[in-house]
Amino acid sequence: MSLFQNIVIIILLIIGAGFLSLTEIALAGARRVKLKILAESGDERATKVLMLQEQAADFFAASQIGLNAVAILGGILGEAAFRPYFVNLIDRFYEGPWTETIGFALSFTLVTSLFILFADLMPKRLAMIAPEKIAVSVINPIQIFIKVCKPLAWFINAIANTLFRLFKVNTTREDNITFDDISAVMDAGAQAGVLQKQEHHFIENVFELEERNVPSSMTTRENVVYFTLKESEASIRQKLGEYPYSKFLVCNEHIDEVIGYVDAKDILVRILNNQSLLQLNENTIRTVLTIPDSLTLSELLDRFRSTKEKFAVVINEYALVVGVITLSDIMITVMGDWVTPLEEEQQIIKRDNNSWLIDGSTPIEDLKHALEIDEMPDEDNYETLAGFMMYQLRKIPRPADVVIYTNYKFEVVDVDHFKIDQLLVTRMLEPNATPSTEQE
Repeated sequence: MSLFQNIVIIILLIIGAGFLSLTEIALAGARRVKLKILAESGDERATKVLMLQEQAADFFAASQIGLNAVAILGGILGEAAFRPYFVNLIDRFYEGPWTETIGFALSFTLVTSLFILFADLMPKRLAMIAPEKIAVSVINPIQIFIKVCKPLAWFINAIANTLFRLFKVNTTREDNITFDDISAVMDAGAQAGVLQKQEHHFIENVFELEERNVPSSMTTRENVVYFTLKESEASIRQKLGEYPYSKFLVCNEHIDEVIGYVDAKDILVRILNNQSLLQLNENTIRTVLTIPDSLTLSELLDRFRSTKEKFAVVINEYALVVGVITLSDIMITVMGDWVTPLEEEQQIIKRDNNSWLIDGSTPIEDLKHALEIDEMPDEDNYETLAGFMMYQLRKIPRPADVVIYTNYKFEVVDVDHFKIDQLLVTRMLEPNATPSTEQE
């Protein structure tokens, strides 16, 4: 054959190999979620791609048969076509025993480079740009190619399956989507501008409901406002005016003897109708939902939905009340910054880019968000920043006690009756991977 004929054949072989490389990467990289969306919209080719991904052994066997056959044939033709011309070119400048070897090396390098560039590298990079679109476009011709190679592909797959079983290799593809997968998609969407920053924040908070426990969002015991059975009408009126809550616990004598709760609306109706409150009774007291403090916020949402309640009292393993929580508290956890209280009531106050004043009762999850910390040490052992300090210091903290973790310094600023009211958190220039403590 002439040089022109050889070049035409090599070009055709490169095109064939490039098509197989493009198809191989596109079918392997096509995301099932996007393919399912295309299939549900009526694209039958997307359904075929999904079926091929589930039974990909035949395709990969056929693809490798085609790629290797084309590469071998291209090498043979290319070496035979170009070597004489390289030898003649070399004879003009060099005459010696290495002429044939140099000519072979140059022809081999040329053909190999052409196949690497145009039949392997460029097609694969193109396939990674839009794998789903390309996979759907090539599925029909590739199915024909698989049928042509079926006999040999079956034989090769039989050997491969035998070896896999011999070495106990599991070849089943797992398509389970984890939270990390979804989080990565959300991060990519936020970076691409598909998700607004606030939307991204909302979605992250929704997923955190499965991990955050009830104490991270409840009103703590010391902040619970409650009525007793013998509460005077004047005291009830005063609490209604002073605290803008919609529901109040009703206890016998102290907070751990919970009887139920009253809706502020019921009491206000009596006041507006000029009816005497006298003492709280069965007509105004409702049965309260009681939950353990070990529940997650997601489990509490299910409990609220099944009981039709929006208010619950939280108890610990000793049957002591540790706080109360409402449906609104969970929604505030999800909404985050959009429902942040006024500046003076904030738990986290940013002083500048490297320091924060933080309330000791701040939930650890809120702290991690504010400081952009992925995880805290042994965080299963505490719920709040105060708990973190006590866990690290191994004592009741005093003002000026310090804990250093990663590149943050946590310093106790104010303690009231053994309760950590406020801490100063400062970002340090040099990170410290392990927590350390300084005590006055």
